[in-house]
Amino acid sequence: MDLSKHGIYVSFTYGNQKTYCPQCKDTRKNKNRHDKPLSVTFGNDGVVWNCHNCNWRGSEKMTDYNNFKKTFTNVTPIKKPTIPKEPQITETLLEFLKKRNISQKTAENLKLFETKKQFSNGLENCIAFPYVEDGKIVNIKYRSYDKQFRQEANAKRTLFNIDSIDGKEIIFCEGEMDVIAFYEAGITNAVSLPDGANKDAKFDENDKRFTALGNTEKLHSIQKVYIATDMDVAGQSLSAELVHRFGSDRCYRVNFPKWKDKQIKDANECLIAFGKQELKKCLKDAQPFPIEGIYKPHDYLDQIYDLYNGLQTKPFSTGFKELDKIYKLMPSTFNVVTGIPNHGKSNFLDQLMMNTAMIHNWKFAIFSPEHSTVQHLRRLAEIFCKRPFDVGFNTRMSENDLKLAIDWLQEHFVFIENKDSVPTIDWLLQKMRGACLRHGINGVLIDPYNEIDASRKTGKREDEHIRDLISQCKKFCRTHNIIMWMVAHPSKLIRQTDGAYPVPSMYDISGSAHWHNMADVGLVVHRLFEEEQTLVCTRKIREQGYYGNIGECFFRYDVGTKNYEEIKEEITPSQSHGIYQD
Repeated sequence: MDLSKHGIYVSFTYGNQKTYCPQCKDTRKNKNRHDKPLSVTFGNDGVVWNCHNCNWRGSEKMTDYNNFKKTFTNVTPIKKPTIPKEPQITETLLEFLKKRNISQKTAENLKLFETKKQFSNGLENCIAFPYVEDGKIVNIKYRSYDKQFRQEANAKRTLFNIDSIDGKEIIFCEGEMDVIAFYEAGITNAVSLPDGANKDAKFDENDKRFTALGNTEKLHSIQKVYIATDMDVAGQSLSAELVHRFGSDRCYRVNFPKWKDKQIKDANECLIAFGKQELKKCLKDAQPFPIEGIYKPHDYLDQIYDLYNGLQTKPFSTGFKELDKIYKLMPSTFNVVTGIPNHGKSNFLDQLMMNTAMIHNWKFAIFSPEHSTVQHLRRLAEIFCKRPFDVGFNTRMSENDLKLAIDWLQEHFVFIENKDSVPTIDWLLQKMRGACLRHGINGVLIDPYNEIDASRKTGKREDEHIRDLISQCKKFCRTHNIIMWMVAHPSKLIRQTDGAYPVPSMYDISGSAHWHNMADVGLVVHRLFEEEQTLVCTRKIREQGYYGNIGECFFRYDVGTKNYEEIKEEITPSQSHGIYQD
């Protein structure tokens, strides 16, 4: 259930929440602009909302999402943390902070206190870092003096110091002490995730540390993101993940200096070694990712040495051995897919996404208005289970099979819908950016192009409009390091003498030659009905030999399970279907 289409941003948790009302927020008086009059309540049947200021109300039911409802009803309710009646800033805590150049005033402003908690070594004194949101403590993280950590169980996951964010800029740190260091230097707009960086420098679909990014509306207005994570491998990995989610066009890297030939690791070490002014200077000298427009060879040093040492980003397998010989999946690329209607383009792309999600743990956002989301989930469930969905098949999937499939799809797919109108490309890219931020998606499917609002500025030709749209999409792919497939139908083709349609080329796509010229990859999916085969061929590969070549593959399609199987027999030249390099 996606309430963002209504302009409502809340966490998906059982019970009542308060948030901003999109209908009246911008018209409210300044003294009331931070009020949250919209009441949002999740229950067993769905969600209802009501604004106590403008009386805007609405609801969404979950009757069509039975399996989601089952999962939803088992959600663990958020618990409020236990807070001592009189939190104490002890001498021990003050001494700890003093060694790190942190004042008592800063500790008081951030509501730090000392308490006792159970750690692996037993009951220990520890520092409590309250996570405050809208003036209320919603979570507490604890750190023992020998650097062990724990949090309140089932508390809300948000960002440390999020209440200090009231503008267009934000600083992301790796831990609470770094946020406190910036605060001590007079820089109050710093935050940290509740779990910091993964020590293994890896993130998978089960990693909950980024949940906090989707639990606050304040991130949606941020225009500039300073990333001040640790300078070690884990910190750099976290930095890369934040850039992926926010987009490189908004991100700036904060680098810390050396001290006696040793690299300063983080903001707190910088404060201890050099003081407040140097920490401010580090922020002032932050560099964009990368400096847009103008580059020198040294800007590419890391990349060129990675290439030399075989460490560059490598293409990913499609899950089909034969297809991999001519086409692999490459992040940051714009892939155009064409073919005659009802020739299997959508089904084949579903298979590609499912393969990639299973093999590589990728996540995808799908915009496919020609198919209802429920029907789309049905097809994906069939691919997952390799069993038919419908009554009438002896091998029909069981209800338990379906539950397992939907639970797995929940982890790997999000759907973008605009039920009220045909969306513009700007609206669609905005939703995709939100999917990157909240869910860390690796790929996007737009199926098809002609479901995007085709209106163009006065005086602009159709080919110019398509050129600009493709440019926007390619920039988005590079900025967020994702792969994008866009389905674009060919113009009307003339049947051959045998009554069959010819295999279309990229130049057959309606509207403009830009579809071929600007694409990184051009794919054609064509069904050979008499042979009961599906032909998949590459018409355009920008980096031939690296992640593909011009060629063709043949598949059999199981209509019951929606699965494709490669035909591994060699295809002789006499069997050619007119495959050529455009």
